[in-house]
Amino acid sequence: MDITTSAPPTKTTSPAAKRTTYKGAEIMVEYLIKEKVPYLFGVCGHGNIGFLDAACSAADRIRTISVHHEQAAGYMADAYYKVKHQPVATFTSCGPGSCNMPVALAGAMMDSSAFLAITGNVPTTQFNRMPFQETGRYFQGDFPSVIRPLVKKSFQPTRVEMLPLAMKQAFGLLRTGRPGPVNIDVPLNIFQESADVEVPDPDPLVMQRSPGDLGALDQALDLLIAAKRPVILIGQGGLIGEATEVLLEFLKVMRIPVVTSPNGKGTIDETHELSFGPMGRNGPYAANEATRNADVILGLGCSFDDRATSAWISGYTLTIPPTKLIQIDNDPSEIGRNYPAHLGILGDIRASLEVLVRRGREKIKATPKKYDDWIGKLNECRKIWDDYQKPFAESDQLPLRPERLLKGLSNVIPENAIFASDVGVHHNWIVQLWKARRARHLLQSWGFASMGFATCGILGAKLAQPASPAIAVVGDGSFLMTPHILLTAKEYDIPAVWVVWNNYGYCSIRDMQLGMFGQELATSFQIDKTQKLFSTDFVMLARSMGVDAARVDHANDLEGVLETAIKANRPYLVEVPVDRDIRPVGTGTWQLPPFPHAEPNFRKLAGLEGQ
Repeated sequence: MDITTSAPPTKTTSPAAKRTTYKGAEIMVEYLIKEKVPYLFGVCGHGNIGFLDAACSAADRIRTISVHHEQAAGYMADAYYKVKHQPVATFTSCGPGSCNMPVALAGAMMDSSAFLAITGNVPTTQFNRMPFQETGRYFQGDFPSVIRPLVKKSFQPTRVEMLPLAMKQAFGLLRTGRPGPVNIDVPLNIFQESADVEVPDPDPLVMQRSPGDLGALDQALDLLIAAKRPVILIGQGGLIGEATEVLLEFLKVMRIPVVTSPNGKGTIDETHELSFGPMGRNGPYAANEATRNADVILGLGCSFDDRATSAWISGYTLTIPPTKLIQIDNDPSEIGRNYPAHLGILGDIRASLEVLVRRGREKIKATPKKYDDWIGKLNECRKIWDDYQKPFAESDQLPLRPERLLKGLSNVIPENAIFASDVGVHHNWIVQLWKARRARHLLQSWGFASMGFATCGILGAKLAQPASPAIAVVGDGSFLMTPHILLTAKEYDIPAVWVVWNNYGYCSIRDMQLGMFGQELATSFQIDKTQKLFSTDFVMLARSMGVDAARVDHANDLEGVLETAIKANRPYLVEVPVDRDIRPVGTGTWQLPPFPHAEPNFRKLAGLEGQ
């Protein structure tokens, strides 16, 4: 009998079964990690504890930073995107927690800044029963209606199976086209319930870089070549579209003066020989002279809002028509919105400039097109402005002149720093006098002008660009709305410097009251019975939260104190008393109907009337 023998079977290890069952919160956290989201900013609440449990389990892969007010989380996320052009996520709870988010969401929406706002809601099993902190008396769990105009879209998945698609669609939406915040509103039970689903992989980022109609771009180039007084006007679209490098290439071909909108500051280095600053209400003299006297303006990613245009009043900042406007934008609603476009082109401004560079070189050949007489006139305007400002910037008075504080900041702040401005009269001075050196050098809240943006946002900016010093100039009014951010900086060891511009009040509004009515109310910080100016001791306030602080008591100490704060590389507050009765000089105007607009006073103050 034959016996066949064989080797014993080899023991094999079965591959681990692929996980397919996830809680709703786990789906969200795992997808955020796949999208390479590094941070979660927010505040806990009973409506989001399920989400926080999933975030805690993934703490080695995504970092959670707890703040002391939900608005601060939104500001940090907004600033993070403005610096890095990559989104992070916020988390808030139902009722008052998420209802503290609309101001930050509106600021991001108006400035085309993107982040994902995750909001908790009451359990679906309690919808329509008016449980604790349900939003909406007549519509169930209706937080999405609270923020409908403030986000690109609000998703409200009511089953776990809806979350994977909602997360993918949210990320696809928030950063394509015109960026903006997106909301996912999640009932508490959806965070906790499980389903057999897969966490999807992110879709490739859709890059929309169409230059627009090539024939129209050829017409635009011909108009610029034939012009005698052309101006390139670039708005915030230049920052969002990362157009700086190609703009500089275009300037080598066409030596055209460049003016920005206030919200476009930094698209070009404002010390560049062809840069004349931001136009509008608080623009320097040469910028408004350039745009109002131009025969052709190439408008790139600019929305032409009221403060940038002197309230659309002809002859102060713009004269369209007869100035011919070439308007290029990737948002069709912007073209012709506030001024008739002689030539409107729907396209990405960076891609459009790339075409103009290539075709400009073909048409002009070796010699750049120059406008020496026109540029010479604008350089004269720039010199007049600089000569007027110089003695104020050298003043040693105390409280400091605003011009002196801006000069001190420019002397000390490194070129690689992040410089953020909060909202208030100090913001007007920064628009007018601060020279932004590069894209995303200056951060500001423009369209919605949210007080507290820089106070809180500077932490998000620092996290986005850790190697750069981060300095926020904040009014005493705006800082007092969100001072708790100092505690967050201390808790998480996030180095930042707050320069508190202390003028004892909401002085931009105080100045309007005095100008329009000759009296003021509720705009100065003072003891009610004595009318004596009074505010917090900012140095003591900072130290009570573990943050180093100093006060500038002499103008000559300014640079030294600022240098100490920046080099400390830890949270630091510097209080600077500023003269509350010195207002920015006007080269443009602004109007709030039915009040009449103010006449610019710069020409009179500089002795230019009649010239």
